[in-house]
Formats: sequence, C-alpha cells, structure tokens
Amino acid sequence: MSEQQKNNPLHGKTLEMILNELVAHYGWNELGYRIRINCFISDPSIKSSLKFLRKTPWARQKVEELYLTICE
Repeated sequence: MSEQQKNNPLHGKTLEMILNELVAHYGWNELGYRIRINCFISDPSIKSSLKFLRKTPWARQKVEELYLTICE
C-alpha cells in the first residue's frame, strides 16, 4: 500500500458507502441543505444521487469533503 493511500481516509470507501453514511448521519433534508444539489432535495434516492454524483466531479467532491468532516 502506498504512503499516500495509507493516509487517505476515503481509501476503500465506495461512493455508495459514503452516501449511505451521510444519509444515516444527516438525513436527506439536512444533506440537501448542506449540499445544494437537486438530487438531495427533490425526491431523493441513493440510486439517483449516485448516478448524478458519478457524472459530476464537483458535486462528488463536495460529498467527499462533507463525509470527511464527520470522520474526524
């Protein structure tokens, strides 16, 4: 394992795992408030959110950054 990956808190985490943990921690309403993207606000689901996040790097980055705040 490289030194960079050893210190990466996202290593081994899938986007789906991260999203599930955020939804469990905040709920959809709070998640939509913290990250203002439509897939969290209007009829949210894991499937639709994953589809959007996989195609939208800036949104995925916001999700990963928020996840890191609850991991600290």
